[in-house]
Amino acid sequence: MRPLVTFLGTELIEKIIAEARSILHVPGVEIHNEGVLAMLSDHGAPVDAEKKRAFLTDDMIDAALRTAPRAFKVYDVLGRETMDLSGHNVHFTPGSAAIHILDNDTGELRTPTTDDYIRYARLVSGLEHIASQSTSLIPGDVHEKISDSYRLYLSLLFCEKPVVTGAFTIEAFQIMKDLQLAVRGTAEALKEMPLTIFSCCPTAPLKWSDVTSQNVVDCAIHSIPVEFISMPLSGFVAPVTLVGTLIQHTAETLSGLVISQLANPGAPILYGGSPAIFDVRYETTPMGAVETMMVDCAYNEIGKHLGLPTQAYIGLSDAKQLDAQAGAEASMGAMLAALAGINNVSGPGMLDFESCLSLEALVLDNELCGMALRLVRGIEPREDFPARARFEELLNEQHLLISPHTRRYLRQEHYMPGPAIDRANRSRWREEGGLTLRQRAHREVERLIAACEPSRLGDDVKDRLTERMVSEARRYGMDVLPRISP
Repeated sequence: MRPLVTFLGTELIEKIIAEARSILHVPGVEIHNEGVLAMLSDHGAPVDAEKKRAFLTDDMIDAALRTAPRAFKVYDVLGRETMDLSGHNVHFTPGSAAIHILDNDTGELRTPTTDDYIRYARLVSGLEHIASQSTSLIPGDVHEKISDSYRLYLSLLFCEKPVVTGAFTIEAFQIMKDLQLAVRGTAEALKEMPLTIFSCCPTAPLKWSDVTSQNVVDCAIHSIPVEFISMPLSGFVAPVTLVGTLIQHTAETLSGLVISQLANPGAPILYGGSPAIFDVRYETTPMGAVETMMVDCAYNEIGKHLGLPTQAYIGLSDAKQLDAQAGAEASMGAMLAALAGINNVSGPGMLDFESCLSLEALVLDNELCGMALRLVRGIEPREDFPARARFEELLNEQHLLISPHTRRYLRQEHYMPGPAIDRANRSRWREEGGLTLRQRAHREVERLIAACEPSRLGDDVKDRLTERMVSEARRYGMDVLPRISP
């Protein structure tokens, strides 16, 4: 039996959805995109053009819920199925868009570079329990106008896994679509085998910017999956109660769903988010707070009640170093996310309120994800009935270390973590160097990067990717991209 955790009953879920719908009726949602406002108006939404507000009707919301897919799959650069976003399937993805990297040598934050990004992509290639990559780092050695597309470009070159990404400008979407088309070959192939998931974020409270609402429309038109990332902050730009926060999150996410499905009925979406409580003591938004995790799991229940696949930013930490807090917060989040059945769990490797990526933390979090995935496989009998023969064997041999039953089921029953997790006795630990967690994780980072094989993406495709990226860079005065190590 698969273990599940829930926080809301059906009656409470339906009350939350009803309140969210009433908010979308009045006061409605603020949208700073004339084309999107016109589209909503054309489909029956009353619009206040002066205040840039649209008032969504029940018919519009119901229609969007009918056409939104109940599940979809994502494929790697070679066209292999990688993520089945359905039911209670769980997949882990690193956190995204960190402006800092934690330098292991100095223990200090610094601005990432192209080389850091390549190391990250190669590392993700070797992490068994990380299903997809994300555009996790923002390299500081390219023009800011190409930072979105450049990150996707590097991801497609150096790691075969699909990419969770996003665009911070309307213009960036076109080249990011072109890069995907360079890999897939045709628009139809990209539609049939999605390669990326785009994060699209409304602004709390109840607002869509020109850029993000246009990204929703553009992704929908091209059938590029979108994850809606509503970010209410409990007690700051959302009600302080968790139920109130969930009402706001539901309203903001449903508004994105309506925009997406009006632009292209059937466009794939994830009912996602990155909410948090607001810690008034420090004026911070703790992703490692238990209440933040509770809201994540609860809105996942709402999404599943609506019949939609889900996403959440959970399984990350607010710690500033790879320390006990980092492990505690990340492990609690990963376990809760898995038990809740969140389909795409974004967060591993992230520290410091989603602003910093640590490669060493990512290695540790990969192990935590492996444990969480083992947990939700649950307990089931494996030739355990009748039990008499097994215990007669145990009594005769006084152990079952080399029993055929042990050898048959050991790897299925027991999760074997990698070297970042120390399970040796103290004497062996000392003999092997007495390494700390950070030292073990760093050694594993270097081993996995060194062992990474080049992507099997064809050289002709890589050339097309580079040609398109160079062309885009030249638009902003960069005649040469940063040197890429082989």
